[in-house]
Amino acid sequence: MSFIEVVASREIYRNPWMVLREDDIRRPDGSPGIYAVVDKPTYALVMPYDGRRFRLVEQFRYPLGARRWEFPQGTAPGLTDAEPFELAARELREETGLRATSFEALGQLDTAPGMTSQRGWVFLATGIIEGESDREHEEQDMRSGWFSRDDVEAMIRSGVIADAQSIAAYGLLLLRGSLTAAAG
Repeated sequence: MSFIEVVASREIYRNPWMVLREDDIRRPDGSPGIYAVVDKPTYALVMPYDGRRFRLVEQFRYPLGARRWEFPQGTAPGLTDAEPFELAARELREETGLRATSFEALGQLDTAPGMTSQRGWVFLATGIIEGESDREHEEQDMRSGWFSRDDVEAMIRSGVIADAQSIAAYGLLLLRGSLTAAAG
């Protein structure tokens, strides 16, 4: 099996959250090409579940120019070597103020494999303890709320939740099986 070979790579742009690079490539048939790739650190998505409800966050998503409901998720520049569950606990606490006694890894997601190397871990958080959020400056407009399973599914069906990672995470949760076993 042949793969694409990187002939040259150059960094186009960098900030603390991402790197944009352009790679000159050689395809398996020998023909040249280019790929633009956005490199971002691994993220964690957390599905807080208290046995009856899920906690979602809503925030303004600048690239879309719109507010969106989604499960808490994010990366942490400077913490790229952190264990995925540590990042999940940090994001949960930061965005919602919640703590959890259990983080069950449900799987891993490729964000948009045609344009970014970013991958994410999905966690079901249970044993929920309420607390105060500690949001980053960019998250100052964020709000959060509890929603029943029926509400979450209706929000997905109607497009209120359109975040691909949140929808994929919910799919992983459904494949896992019973939610009642997770509430304990």
